[in-house]
Amino acid sequence: MLRMKEGDELTLTDGRGHFALASITAATPKRCLYRTTQQWDDPKLWNGNIRLAVAPTKNMDRMEWFCEKATEIGVDSIHLLLCDNSERRVVKTERLEKIVTGAMKQSHKAQKPEVEELVKFMDFVKRDFPADCQRFIAHCHTPQETDEGTANEQTLHLTNRNFLGDLLQADGDAVVLIGPEGDFTPEEVAAAEAAGFQPISLGESRLRTETAALVAVHLMYLAKRLRTKQ
Repeated sequence: MLRMKEGDELTLTDGRGHFALASITAATPKRCLYRTTQQWDDPKLWNGNIRLAVAPTKNMDRMEWFCEKATEIGVDSIHLLLCDNSERRVVKTERLEKIVTGAMKQSHKAQKPEVEELVKFMDFVKRDFPADCQRFIAHCHTPQETDEGTANEQTLHLTNRNFLGDLLQADGDAVVLIGPEGDFTPEEVAAAEAAGFQPISLGESRLRTETAALVAVHLMYLAKRLRTKQ
């Protein structure tokens, strides 16, 4: 790593959409002084907020990877869900905060995503979301045959889903729920639907939790970017 010295310039950000160009006026092993020479805003490239709510994986390396890549792509907030099938029930968000901060700097962004502490699934879906917020839930439930050989009505209902990319609008917030490695329970899906969440598909493949979360972020980012330009 190159050590910066007096007279060198560096770019600063507050993580809230603002950049500043600064010149180092004093550099010692214990502190660095600088003078701001220029400031500018870095507006988001999409309208509304991209929100992803996900149940953390048992292996936190996979969740850290997701947070890093989602930040590089573009996301406004990451919400950690505690679900009935969650294998991880304790999360140290300080580590995730450091990862998203590093990813923000690495990708030359000025907005740092919010990382919310672990929240119970039922509490999250019952929140008072903005009226224009699109709400979605992704799950892997498939029709189950009963003893009589007919599909269970509830599980058939759970599979009535459209592709996320076809549903997203340019304006307003969008939030997608991604379940744990054991998936959401039927009761959780029913509660989410009752709260206004629409079941969606992320494609034909069955995805790991962190992969599904990243696909959802990427679809929201692309849809909002493309439709904002139209």
